[in-house]
Order: sequence, then structure tokens, then C-alpha cells
Amino acid sequence: MTKILAALLILGMNGYVYWYLGSEEVIPPRAEFDAFPDEIDGWRCAGRETLDDKTIGFLNVTDYISCNYYKPDMSAQSHLYIGYHERQTRDRESGKAAAIHPPEHCLPGSGWDVIDAQVVPIDVGSGGEAKRFVIAKGNQRALVYFWYHSRGHIIARSHHKILWMFLDRARHGRTDGSLVRFTIPVQFGDEVAAEATFNEFAETITPLLADFVPD
Repeated sequence: MTKILAALLILGMNGYVYWYLGSEEVIPPRAEFDAFPDEIDGWRCAGRETLDDKTIGFLNVTDYISCNYYKPDMSAQSHLYIGYHERQTRDRESGKAAAIHPPEHCLPGSGWDVIDAQVVPIDVGSGGEAKRFVIAKGNQRALVYFWYHSRGHIIARSHHKILWMFLDRARHGRTDGSLVRFTIPVQFGDEVAAEATFNEFAETITPLLADFVPD
């Protein structure tokens, strides 16, 4: 019962903020992902992926980068997706929301099963949390890390994202935010090697985020 009441309270607060608070909307300046480097400390983007109009419409994403980076000298690779949403409010006319879609809701629809899920601390900026998944599709395995990078907050849990968005819209008129996701193939069942790849690549990428994902 307590969990149900908490969920209803969060939904009610979220709806109240969407419709009544933060009427002076603030869209902060930022660099577009066209300027995000394709080569970073030995990591190279193998070719940027372009989402089709249907997918962009479904995600309601304003700007994004989607690319498979690899490091030839290590035979290491990681797919990087960062999607930026300049607002996450509900359109008053259509009623359509532009909130970030949680990856755990999309993975089963893509044929992946989540076989392990954790919330782990992560050292990005002032620190925060990420979700760590191991996913499977047939004989394939992959390690996934993702978090909501929103107005200086590094957030793993969806209800925390909603609460911070409530506060930031009420105080600053901002609802912008991003999803940052790393997907690393687990080769020959070696999850330790995949973890090491994530750690190295994330340490390379995260210092660049401030220009593209405003605090």
C-alpha cells in the first residue's frame, strides 16, 4: 500500500508540474552532437547511425548520437547512445508527453531479455548512480550501463528522475535532460573484459558531456 501511495503521489506531483508550474520555460544553450568527436583517445566511431523519422517521433528526442566506437589495439568496442531532450513536458494541445523512455521498457520489445539488473554508483562529475544490465538474445550477451544525465544530476531510477524534474521545473523552468547509454558485447562469456571496456570508454567519454548535456 505504501508503494502504491508513493507512486500516486509522484504521478500527481508530476502532473501538477506539467500543467501549472514553471511557465517560463528555459532551454539552455548547448553544442549539438554533430560536433561530438568521432575519434577520442584511440577510440573511433565506425560510422554514425541515423534514426528513422518513426523512431525519432517515438522517442521525441531533440538531438542524439548513436555510434559503435572501437579501439583497434585492444579489439574493444562499445556502442554509445546519447539522446538529448530539450523539454520533457506534455503538450497542452495534443496531450503527448516528451519524457525520456526508460531502456528497460524497450529492451524486451527488441528481443532482449534482462538476466541481471543492478543500480550501481558511478563516478561522473559529482557522482551519481547508473543502471547496470546484462542482457541476452539467443547466444548473444551484452553489458549495458545507462543513466539519466539531467541538469547536473546523474540518475539511475525513473522515480528519482521525475522528482528532480519536478523540482528543477518549479525552481528553474527547466525539464531538459538526456539518456546516456553504453552497450558492450560480452565476448566468449567474458563479462570481466566487458566491464573493463566500459570503464575505460566511459572515462574517455564522460568528460566531454558538459558541452552537449547542460548542467
